[in-house]
Amino acid sequence: MAQLSDDCFAFGGDLLPVDDLERIIRERVAPVAETETIPLAQARGRVIAQDVIAPISLPPFDNSAVDGYAIAHASLKPNGDTRLRIVERLTAGQSPLRALAQNEAARIFTGAPMPEGADTVFMQEDCHVEDGHVILPPGLKPGANRRLSGEDVQAGTVVLPMGCVLSPRHMALAAAVGLTGFTVRRRIRVALFSTGDELVAPGSALPKAATYDANHTLLTALLDQLGVSVTDGGILRDDRTQVARALREAARDHDLVLTSGGVSTGEADHVRAIIEEIGRLVFWRVAIKPGRPVAMGVLDGAALVGLPGNPVAAFVTFVRVVRPLLMQLAGADMPPLVALPVRAAFAYRKKKARREYVRVKLRHGADGMLEAVKHGQEGAGVITSLTETDGLAELPENTTTVEQGSTIGFLPYAVLSG
Repeated sequence: MAQLSDDCFAFGGDLLPVDDLERIIRERVAPVAETETIPLAQARGRVIAQDVIAPISLPPFDNSAVDGYAIAHASLKPNGDTRLRIVERLTAGQSPLRALAQNEAARIFTGAPMPEGADTVFMQEDCHVEDGHVILPPGLKPGANRRLSGEDVQAGTVVLPMGCVLSPRHMALAAAVGLTGFTVRRRIRVALFSTGDELVAPGSALPKAATYDANHTLLTALLDQLGVSVTDGGILRDDRTQVARALREAARDHDLVLTSGGVSTGEADHVRAIIEEIGRLVFWRVAIKPGRPVAMGVLDGAALVGLPGNPVAAFVTFVRVVRPLLMQLAGADMPPLVALPVRAAFAYRKKKARREYVRVKLRHGADGMLEAVKHGQEGAGVITSLTETDGLAELPENTTTVEQGSTIGFLPYAVLSG
């Protein structure tokens, strides 16, 4: 289990800026130490625990990039056509029978090994064949249409670095150099709870004044996309003793205890107070909208994060607070989020010193440029503002006004949650 110090997130200010939050997580949270070896077929989404070295070069031998004729460039006449005798036919997977002499050519197909003595390949559509000879036009550069051994990967070099989150493209590269498995960090273990007397699980009867629990489904799916192991703690009622007992038990064998709801200042909002009582509250409130009341603490070495109860606020704080924490615990490289520049099709005002995320849909303007249209409803509980938009417009702390037609940063949902 991850073992965090009580002050690993410590921050002395009031509202914690997003950049400071990410820096604190990056600098003070150590990845889990346990590793395991898994087969290649099961590696998608796992985090490599050590550099992976290529056992062979890629390609492993010089080969043809096209269907055509392999020749020695020195055989070509400087001006006019060259006529060479065809002495061999080479297909992919077939080794040449002999070296190629000057004034000789080999019929060759894509991927076939280059015969010794050949350094250039003519594309078949540029050639003319008659009486066992190939006639080649002038002008082709030496080495054309030849793929050199090791031009993609050199044997003995790092092919996949420690911290790489394995995607299908990484797995393809591993397979190409003959690897069959990886040493990866173990999956992060997360205990997930919803809190609130008003919540019932989907499929249950819905009493008056009750609502179905959307956050549990939302957060479970987001966690699943990150490849963590989730323990479903269900819904905790607004009972301080019950909540405290559940959180303490979950902290014993999980790396992160994640809750939604109960982190504001209401009389029934117990999570923040419980973190202070049985663990250590290291910060509460992030300079972000929606989602300012985010509580993060440490309990018996496990991280404990309390997200807001409104679904949109829960989503935004998950992708900007919980995701970086989970990636750091997993030992994963997490490149910085780069907002795509788009044109604002709306005007907007915001407070200084906090980062805001506005739900927007993309469209093409009259001039073909991408522009962002703000959703009509801004409430943090409006779930359709997530389903009817394409991503979030990120408005930095020092921005107070967005003018229609100005350039803003756009973060697609797929990038935020993937």
